[in-house]
Amino acid sequence: MDPDFLNAFTQPSTLDRFLTEDVIAKGEKRKLIKPTSSNNPKLEELKLFLTEWINRTLKEEHIVVKSLEEDMYDGLVLHHLLENLGSLKLDVDKIALTEKKQRQKLSVIMEAVAKCLQLEESQLKWSVESILAKDLLSTLHLLVAIAKHFEPSLALPPNVQVETITIETTSRGLKTSNAVEYITENKENIEAQSKNDAFDELFSCAPDKLDAVKKALLQFVNQHVGKLGLNVKDIESQFSDGVILLLLIGQLEGFFLNLRNFFLTPASTMEMLHNVNLALDLLAEGGLLNFPVNSE
Repeated sequence: MDPDFLNAFTQPSTLDRFLTEDVIAKGEKRKLIKPTSSNNPKLEELKLFLTEWINRTLKEEHIVVKSLEEDMYDGLVLHHLLENLGSLKLDVDKIALTEKKQRQKLSVIMEAVAKCLQLEESQLKWSVESILAKDLLSTLHLLVAIAKHFEPSLALPPNVQVETITIETTSRGLKTSNAVEYITENKENIEAQSKNDAFDELFSCAPDKLDAVKKALLQFVNQHVGKLGLNVKDIESQFSDGVILLLLIGQLEGFFLNLRNFFLTPASTMEMLHNVNLALDLLAEGGLLNFPVNSE
């Protein structure tokens, strides 16, 4: 067993649950918040903020949320929240008592959320199964996305980050990887980016040096994608469909991207956006992208 898996859990009950229950199927991956982050003051602040926001929003409907994990998983609160915020009429029962009914209800709700937020499946940081399983990380990502979309002026606590562990079952046992993940925007990075971005300075103050920088970047790109028999001559046009960017990330990080996960020869804008969004997700998961980028 991967020693990092044991080191990641400081609470015996948490470890016992993963060893005794069939929590993760073979070949499946699960990302969890480490217990070391469970008492993070910023995380607690965000949980309290979202709880109070939901209760304030649904006050007239006499709905009171006490625990995000325990009160969101069956879809009841999410159903009322979407109807209240977005005036959405969802064709599902108000109350779902069985797990089968709850899964069906969450499927309708998740589809409505993705449609409202204009997100593709590859961009989602939650799923029906993770919400149903009372996964806190997925629940927080979902609620933050809903809040930012329907109430963009809402002052969400910034810079909320957690330590995560991704667990995967393999033929050799449990494989783990650790990372730091932002749940709300890192405003310090965004502000620093807007004030001190080197490329902004280059465009505004030294446009005569831009060609030299582009030449250096092309040389860097070709040094790596050239191993795949590719040659980039124009950054703007050849990076627009996301293919070169994905292959470059794979080369730099030393992994192979399954061709089923992206479009090697995209034939539409939607397929190009899928590629670019996948590349941005990989960069964010690798901790290399802590500020929002418009994929379009």
